[in-house]
Amino acid sequence: MAVKLRLTRIGKKKQPQYRIVVADSRSPRDGRFIEILGHYDPRQDPSVLTVDNDKAVKWLGEGAQPTERVAKLLQISGAMEQFEAAKASK
Repeated sequence: MAVKLRLTRIGKKKQPQYRIVVADSRSPRDGRFIEILGHYDPRQDPSVLTVDNDKAVKWLGEGAQPTERVAKLLQISGAMEQFEAAKASK
């Protein structure tokens, strides 16, 4: 089973907000997911990003692959740096 870190869309029409979730790669975009890692609201100025970095690092350590956008968001939140540091210390 391939696990991905990706965005699911929530919010009303023309007012997107996103959840950062851990999901099976075969499930649909807004379908089943395993765990919620955070939220992203691009419409705010500046955009709002909340991520549970500890959970994200745990899932990255277990082999979950982030999508391009989620990888960029994790870079902004500092989770990728935390993961790289944890990986280098092992």
